[in-house]
Amino acid sequence: MTNREIQQALATLGYYKGAIDGVIGPISREAIRAYQYATGITVDGIAGPVTQSLLRREIEARAPRPADDDLRPPVFRELKSEWLPDAVMKGVIVHWTAGTNSFSDADNEHYHFAIDGESKVHRCRHAISANDARGRAPDYAAHTLNCNTGWIGVALCGMRQAVEQPFNAGPSPIRLVQWTALGVVVAELCHRYSIAVTPRTVLSHAEVQPTLGIQQRGKWDISRLPWDPSVRSARAVGDLLRADVAVHLNNLRSA
Repeated sequence: MTNREIQQALATLGYYKGAIDGVIGPISREAIRAYQYATGITVDGIAGPVTQSLLRREIEARAPRPADDDLRPPVFRELKSEWLPDAVMKGVIVHWTAGTNSFSDADNEHYHFAIDGESKVHRCRHAISANDARGRAPDYAAHTLNCNTGWIGVALCGMRQAVEQPFNAGPSPIRLVQWTALGVVVAELCHRYSIAVTPRTVLSHAEVQPTLGIQQRGKWDISRLPWDPSVRSARAVGDLLRADVAVHLNNLRSA
């Protein structure tokens, strides 16, 4: 986005009251900070890739659509009540499976929920209660090294043969439709288990070691989004996810 586009987007959303002149000065930076704070992403007054991505999505969502628009509607996958047993949970860790975009036996074994390439949400073999923070069961979902007790594991099916550097998503990249469903699923989990949406409670596998200090084995999921090359780090991806989850969670609470 150009500086003018950033100012115009902020003005459209009600955060910027200054001139649309392309100069990112104190008034623009204050508007950026206000927008970042409101959307739950890192507040630094800089319209970087994450901020711009959210601005674009909000502006696109407000754009009028033609009557014959045949675009796929937003995906809202509700989790069934029987999938959400009583439990005390600390947070949610999101992954990609490093397999194909189809739900597999391995996915069924390792996570609580997996979202396939068509955005279908699969409940996996282990109940959430098997990972209860008060004491996990002998047979539980082992989705994150030394970080399973009290943690819900949700995965996007895909990224088989992906390469971190130089980035190559491989033949089975995760898809935007899966990401859209992920925000809703995580929001519903946070709502059910009273989980606050913070970098320490809703995070990607790649954020576990730098954020929680629990060593992992070179895990980089989810640190890239194949459809948006401007997002280039686990924290940037995590900020986008948490912003999405916060919006959906607010909708759930106000319903």
